[in-house]
Amino acid sequence: MIFSGKRPDNLGVNNGKLAACPNSPNCVSSQSPSSDTIHFIQPLEYTSTPEKALADLKSVIESEDRTKIINESPDYLYAEFKTPLMGFVDDVEFYLDSSSNTIHLRSASRLGQSDLGVNRKRVETIRTKFNQMQ
Repeated sequence: MIFSGKRPDNLGVNNGKLAACPNSPNCVSSQSPSSDTIHFIQPLEYTSTPEKALADLKSVIESEDRTKIINESPDYLYAEFKTPLMGFVDDVEFYLDSSSNTIHLRSASRLGQSDLGVNRKRVETIRTKFNQMQ
C-alpha cells in the first residue's frame, strides 16, 4: 500500500519503556507524562493472571478489522492496524508489567501529523472490550 509507510525500527521494550511519542499529535502512550495531555492515556489494568490478561488482549486485537499481530512474547504484543480507506498503518504496542497489574500501551500513526483522534479512540475501544473480559 502506498500509505503504509515503513515499519519503525524503535519499537519494543527498552528498560521497561516503550518508545516515546514523537512531538506530532498522532500518538498516545501510557508512559508519556500525565501532564502531556496530547499524548498521555491511561494504561490497561487487569485483575486476572498476567497470562490470561495477555491472552484476553490478544483476542480483543484479533477481533478488530484489518489487524495483524507482528510480534508477541510473554510480556509484549505488537500489532499493526490498517485504516479502511487509504490503508494508513498505525503501530500499536502493549507491554505487560506484572508487578503493577498494568499493561502499558503505545499507539502511533506511521505517517502524517494529525490522526483526528484515531489512536486514542482505538485504545479506548480496546480498553472497553478488554475490561469486559477481566
